Amino acid sequence: MTIYDELVARGLIAQVTDEDEIKELINNGKAVFYIGFDPTADSLHVGHFMALCLMKRLQMAGNRPIALLGGGTGMIGDPSGRTDMRKMLTKEDIDHNIACFKKQMSRFIEFGDDKAIMVNNADWLLDLNYVDVLREVGACFSVNNMLRAECYKQRMEKGLSFLEFNYMIMQSYDFYHLFKEYGCNMQFGGDDQWSNMLGGTELIRKKLGKDAYAMTITLLMNSEGKKMGKTASGAVWLDPEKTSPYEFYQYWRNVSDQDVLKCIRMLTFLPLEEIDAMDSWEGAQLNEAKDILAFELTKLVHGDEEAAKAREASKALFGGGANLDNMPTTTLSDEDFTDGKIDILDVLLKTGITKSRGEGRRLVQQGGVSVDDKKVTEIGLSFTSDELNSNPIIVKKGKKIFHKVQA
Repeated sequence: MTIYDELVARGLIAQVTDEDEIKELINNGKAVFYIGFDPTADSLHVGHFMALCLMKRLQMAGNRPIALLGGGTGMIGDPSGRTDMRKMLTKEDIDHNIACFKKQMSRFIEFGDDKAIMVNNADWLLDLNYVDVLREVGACFSVNNMLRAECYKQRMEKGLSFLEFNYMIMQSYDFYHLFKEYGCNMQFGGDDQWSNMLGGTELIRKKLGKDAYAMTITLLMNSEGKKMGKTASGAVWLDPEKTSPYEFYQYWRNVSDQDVLKCIRMLTFLPLEEIDAMDSWEGAQLNEAKDILAFELTKLVHGDEEAAKAREASKALFGGGANLDNMPTTTLSDEDFTDGKIDILDVLLKTGITKSRGEGRRLVQQGGVSVDDKKVTEIGLSFTSDELNSNPIIVKKGKKIFHKVQA
């Protein structure tokens, strides 16, 4: 099986242009491809995970990735898939976020001479002259065609700012610049990026001639990734300080039965033959598949040791018999107690399970909190420092979030 056929078999390819040429480049290790990452937060999340795994896969097959950090496009904000305008970030925020991205990406991709490249589009976008852009780039775009793009159509009723309207032109210019400066002959993106990506391909061909060699592939990357990247409690981050290895493991351990094999195919590096053998699994075997998924992905992001600890902690909760040392833990100090006591609402707040006492109160009233497997029915339930010192408690939110609390 060729590497392109494997991408198809894993469910990664959604749409392509110039499929024969794309196959030729990818299968022979001649693709120089880029994927863009706008630094809208100080950590990558699991919505970026598929892109990183794809870059790693293609690099292993001899192709050259370009990780494009959106220091320039991040100043505008992508309107795709959004119902309102993104919060405007300062340059300082963007630079900080980019530094965080660089560190995390290096766990997946090998950068260096003749290996992967990391670039920041602020290096060329921020120096552009506005009139030059209008004349040299703007003339290549049809406003009528732009307004037909899904990324803009869905915003027209609620309002699309002129700032955001320029995003497609900026992203298209990225591909044009990378093509000229780095020989980038391919771009990857999520299925919600299709219009923006076609804009880049067309810009290259209009500026450099129809024979200019530039192609696009879109993946089921952002639609699936955005779904994966959000839970009821917020984003699942790759930074262990924001989402602990245990919480990361538990997120994947609790994917739905219908999604587990799809996730294993798309995100792990297990052989397809081994995954295909799981197609007939059901019942308890699906729980085993979820454990495989969680372990493989936690190992990829956080390393073997942290993955093993997370699996051990999970077994302690669901299988019995294992120790609880690796469960997320909050140690309360004397200052956290009032007259030697702390109530359940403050416990939920201190652990980060809830963001406010009001949220904790609603959660308790709805029956969503348990302590040591006993449902909490009173918002006035409290614990003394002596109790928590001698007997730590396990606080549970719903069926999936566990936290050890001690003094």
